[in-house]
Amino acid sequence: MSVDRNSSRVVFEVASDGRTDEVLGVLDEAAEWLGAQGIAQWPPRFEAEWVAGAIARGETWLVRVDDRTAGTITLDWHDPLWADRGGVAGYVHRMAARRWAAGLGPVMLDWASDAARRRGVDALRLDCVRSNVRLRAYYEDRGFVHRGDVPVGGAPGQRDEAGPVTWVSRYERGLPAGRPSSSR
Repeated sequence: MSVDRNSSRVVFEVASDGRTDEVLGVLDEAAEWLGAQGIAQWPPRFEAEWVAGAIARGETWLVRVDDRTAGTITLDWHDPLWADRGGVAGYVHRMAARRWAAGLGPVMLDWASDAARRRGVDALRLDCVRSNVRLRAYYEDRGFVHRGDVPVGGAPGQRDEAGPVTWVSRYERGLPAGRPSSSR
């Protein structure tokens, strides 16, 4: 799938096993930038095994702008973090853009909303570290509603029940049937 935005061509490609290094490169660049800003959203580096399952299931995408890898996003269909909430949803994880592609986030969120809508789900859900006030405001500005804070095991960005506890804020955007996302 592709969209045109600001005279650039944005293309979403399923990340195959052979492109794990590209996914990790985008994530690590974003993690490094976040760390330099003093934001504890993600670990300093991502491990290949943290993304391998989603890549193998075809749930991780590389976002290309004018034939350059600009970002990555994982869209999956189950997240135990939301087990207490009803409804069928798509879940956004590990969404990041390279620094030269800053501003790509709304396009990725709209793409994920459209992909989830095509699958017939009711909502798009995601989470972020509770202390990341800027990111929380970003999601709220894009129509996501705060659905509570919950503890997860593991350092920021990980899900490891044996690790330390991190509090995350959950967000949800309803997906009315037949209504395309706003950036189109």
